[in-house]
Amino acid sequence: MSRAAGRRSGVAARPPVAAIDIHAHYFPETYLRIMETDGPAHGVTLDRSDPAGPAIKVGAVLGGHLRREFYDLKTRLRAMDRARVQVHALSLTFPMVYWADADLGARLARVVNDAMAEAHTAYPDRFVGLATLPMQDAKAAADEVDRAARLPGIRGVYLGTNVNGRELDDPAFTPVWERIHALGLPAFLHPLNVVGAQRLAPFYLGNLLGNPYDTGIAAAHLIFGGVLDRFPKLTVCLPHAGGTLPYLVGRLDRGRRVRRELAHMKRPASAYLRRFTYDTISHAPASLRYLIDLVGADRVMIGSDYCFDMGYERPVEVVTGLKGLSRADQARILGGTAARLLRIR
Repeated sequence: MSRAAGRRSGVAARPPVAAIDIHAHYFPETYLRIMETDGPAHGVTLDRSDPAGPAIKVGAVLGGHLRREFYDLKTRLRAMDRARVQVHALSLTFPMVYWADADLGARLARVVNDAMAEAHTAYPDRFVGLATLPMQDAKAAADEVDRAARLPGIRGVYLGTNVNGRELDDPAFTPVWERIHALGLPAFLHPLNVVGAQRLAPFYLGNLLGNPYDTGIAAAHLIFGGVLDRFPKLTVCLPHAGGTLPYLVGRLDRGRRVRRELAHMKRPASAYLRRFTYDTISHAPASLRYLIDLVGADRVMIGSDYCFDMGYERPVEVVTGLKGLSRADQARILGGTAARLLRIR
């Protein structure tokens, strides 16, 4: 049956390639248990009393309730099948492990990464893992890169856009970048402790605006701070369709031409756009189309922000429904590029 016939009959057209979701969050039960017992001493609590699901609170910031799909793999698999997604690249998200002291952070990172490896072992065709690192202790983080990279199914690392306010080009993190680069692992970023949080508190702006702002700031530090130059084979994936970077890159280029603060830059920021990869979470087809035209379909991969309400319930259809996208480019975005980057057969 043709694609057009499929639309007429009400049957969804089959995507041209197995879909790989690179932005899919997972909270292992082992992580939640440690948070429950050890978190209060660090200002972090886990409340399991609400039928809506466990709720994480960091200081005064409530992270929302975790649906069962966040921590139960069998429930998640049924949801993946409904969304026609073959593989989830599992990643931890807020509050990650940076809230803990160095020892507890290292312990949390180990249990998260072990759980992701166990998920891959149980369902090797459905899950791979992006390793969490205890970045509050750079040596421990570098050691965990080495350890996690040997675990089955770990195919990249996952970092906050900042680490307790420290930017990712901070010289203290150089040993971590060295290990990531040496092992050929892609680095995936996610907003955390976003800039301007006090002004963004009303109207859920901390997520609506703060997340893409912070992604753009992190990308600019990686460019202007020299991380991408020092590590020429490093690939960094930016969430939420690149945050502000693709849409404000012209301002960064202009700054390089006229500002002495950027006199050290030999190339414009736009020359680094293809050093990044990007997920599809824009919630605006015209913006996503602009991103694809700007960086190339081979640098964009589907993401869902699974399973938060600001993500996509049907990430595959976001791509297959995009006008003017060739079948080959659909295949790259749905799974081809992610399969290459994450070494998925």
